[in-house]
Amino acid sequence: MTCSIMVCHLRCVDDSLVKSSESKMAEDEDYEGEMEADDFGDEEQMDDLDLEPAEDDTERIQVVEGSEKTASTERVTTPFMTKYERARILGTRALQIAMGAPVMVELEGETDPLEIARKELKHQKIPLIVRRYLPDGSFEDWSVDELDVTDW
Repeated sequence: MTCSIMVCHLRCVDDSLVKSSESKMAEDEDYEGEMEADDFGDEEQMDDLDLEPAEDDTERIQVVEGSEKTASTERVTTPFMTKYERARILGTRALQIAMGAPVMVELEGETDPLEIARKELKHQKIPLIVRRYLPDGSFEDWSVDELDVTDW
């Protein structure tokens, strides 16, 4: 939108517009006041600023250590792909195929990236990993070929 306005403005430029902009610039230069560099560069020092925290604030603040997310050593989730994981896997893989990623199955006239992704999922040839986050902050990684897909 901005570019089209700029192009339109450039097409409409004539001598009167150029003169008005030159006179506007001349008005800006007519400033008679003195401007020094010291007026803008320094900030006022605040002597009454208390940088020390109040003692009662420290009593109310509880410091919580951040837990680093780690991979779970034993898998606790089921080896079934959920409908949400299936949708995410198919969408991601279809986008990759549409952008020129190599196809992992033999094509039999399929041209739709989503249909190719479905065929790859059916043959369990999708090179993606599903990461399942657990409530304790850990996660499990499952490759697509390890998960059972029930609905087609």
